[in-house]
Amino acid sequence: MAVDVPDVMVTRLDKLGSWCRKNSLWPMPFATACCGIELMATAAARYDIARFGAEAMRFTPRQCDLMIVAGRVVMKMLPVLQRIWLQMPEPKWCISMGACASSGGVFDTYAVVQGIDRFMPVDIYVPGCPPRPEQLLQSIIDLQEKIRKTGTLSGREFTKRVAPEGPLPNSEIPGDVVVAPGDYTKSRRISLN
Repeated sequence: MAVDVPDVMVTRLDKLGSWCRKNSLWPMPFATACCGIELMATAAARYDIARFGAEAMRFTPRQCDLMIVAGRVVMKMLPVLQRIWLQMPEPKWCISMGACASSGGVFDTYAVVQGIDRFMPVDIYVPGCPPRPEQLLQSIIDLQEKIRKTGTLSGREFTKRVAPEGPLPNSEIPGDVVVAPGDYTKSRRISLN
């Protein structure tokens, strides 16, 4: 039995662009600790991140549109993380994987960043210590839904990213890193003197 396939489909260009973006995410893994092992397991045969079009993990930021920060980030690594984020072309998204990347986890010290959302915009948070691969797959599905609903071909949705969505650091605490609202490119350290 032959099925007639239409030769012409009518849709909005924004919807077509969002469909292409959501089904071809190229992750940039930034794995620093035990969450990185779960991130690697997600790409293995049992969980197979390729089913969701996100298997092309690249280690060059100029080819990626999704950053997955898995594990704790220390203050010395923060400028590297921000530079990689700035080198990624728009449109881009970020997943904060695990308790350490989302809130510092059990490492409540001056050296560990207490949530990467203070320094760069985060779209999806994955809870857990470490989170299971199923949770990361669910976060990718949720991100795909967000891209489908809010994506535009010209990237108008990114003009709304003017301030971090997470809490800003308290500028009165000595040694804290200060970032001006809406400025993810410049950060400075307050001297302890």
